[in-house]
Formats: sequence, structure tokens, C-alpha cells
Amino acid sequence: MIERISAKPEMHSAIAEARHEGKTIGLVPTMGALHEGHLSLVHAACARTDFVVVSIFVNPTQFAPGEDFELYPRDIAADLDLLGADGVAVVFTPSVEGMYGTDAQVSVEPGPLASRWEGEIRPGHFSGAATVVAKLFNIVHPDLAFFGEKDYQQLRIVQQMNRDLDLGVGVIGCPIVRDTDGLALSSRNAYLSADQRAAALALPEALEAAAQALAWGERDARALEAAMRDAVARVSGGAVTLDYAAVVDPGTLEPLVRVDAPARALIAGRVGKTRLIDNCALHPKL
Repeated sequence: MIERISAKPEMHSAIAEARHEGKTIGLVPTMGALHEGHLSLVHAACARTDFVVVSIFVNPTQFAPGEDFELYPRDIAADLDLLGADGVAVVFTPSVEGMYGTDAQVSVEPGPLASRWEGEIRPGHFSGAATVVAKLFNIVHPDLAFFGEKDYQQLRIVQQMNRDLDLGVGVIGCPIVRDTDGLALSSRNAYLSADQRAAALALPEALEAAAQALAWGERDARALEAAMRDAVARVSGGAVTLDYAAVVDPGTLEPLVRVDAPARALIAGRVGKTRLIDNCALHPKL
């Protein structure tokens, strides 16, 4: 029977009991509205740890003014049903006041990894995300924590924060899960109309265009980015407004000039009022 806990002291007690029983702890941080992408993280956690905690917390500090915090999809009953069939020990569902108190003043400064891409488009987003992840690490004290690669920049920031602050958690990146049409699974996909979803397929198509151009021998990063932009225009017919299409170093997230080693293609854009992100690994033939 899955246990739902909302208060930090109860969470500490549950973790202490699991530790006393010699269990390893896995954490899957989420904002709810769960889908198969989230469940892939849960499956990975259940395979590698004995006591899996899934947090469901729509974190207000990672939403910029004017973003969709109030509209963000929430269905805790459906989420609990999904997780109850999946071997999860505890679902941690704190309130905003329970997570932050009434006078929180300290936050995590995520550093240079947060300065570009999503960090530039969404000021303060990564500070809020890093702060809540640090808090979850300190509340749950997991051995391993599981994050999806769809939010690749966030994954890198969490890995760096974990290392730099000596948090001692094994941060595991898990592959992107895609729908049958190729669109990366996201809670925000629920906002898309049928026509908008068809236009949104321009994002994975753009990533495929970059990978194909690389496979054909193109190493110039600007040319690969141009291939991505061309694919977005062709597939969406102008229905996607790009925020960026970039080829970057997978560690530093800095733009590359040439792709002579493994790289990452990042893309983000808006379809109507819905903002979507995607990425893929690039592997040149050496």
C-alpha cells in the first residue's frame, strides 16, 4: 500500500525506518501530472533501490512571472493511482508553506550552467529548481535520484550542484520517452490542440535533421543549427516560434564551433501559448 506523506518530520521518520531496515533510498522528483516519462524514472528507481520516494510538488519558485503556475496541470488522485501500481513506497506531497515555511531567505545560485538557453529565457527558473531539489535531497537523503534527460540543462545543473555542494547523491539521468509520433512526453503537451501538436512535431524533426546532417559528414555547428531551424520552418509552416536551436558541449552547455566529439542539440519553442523543449545527443563518426 502506497503511503502519502505531506510533512517533513513524517518523511524523516519514514526514511529513518527504511535505513534501519537496511534499504537503499531512491528519489524521483516531479511536479505531478504524471505520464509514461515520469513512470520510466520510477521504473529505473525501483530497479536500482529498495525504497522509492516520488515527490509531487508544483514548485512556485521555478515559475517566472506570467508563466503557467496557476494553470499547470494537477491531478493528484490520478497520480496516486499510477504510482500505487508501480512499487513506490512513499509519495511526498508537501504544501508550499510546508516546503518553504513563511520566511525562507536562502536559495541556490546555480552558476554559469544556468546563464544560457532556458536560464536566459526564464530568469530565476533554475535557481528555483536547484533550490527545491537541494531541499528534497536534504529531506529524503536518497542514495540515488532520477531525472529525465528531456530537461537536459536542469539535469546538468543538478549534477553540478550535487558535486559542488557535496550533497552525496547519485544523480541518474534517464532517456527521453517519446510518444509514437516522436514528440517528447511532457505534462504541457496536454495544452496542445490537434493542429498545435502536429506543429510541435517540428521539434523532434529538427533534432533528427541535425543528427542526419552530422551522419552525412557535416561538422560545422552553425550548419547543424541552420538545419534545425529549416526543419522547424518546413514542418510547422511557421506555427512554431523558436527560442533557440543550439549545438552545445554536453558538459558545459557552451555553444560549439565544430562537432568533433559527442555533443548535444538543444531546441525550444512556442506553439500557441505552449512552450516546449527537446534535445538529443549527437555522436560524430570518428
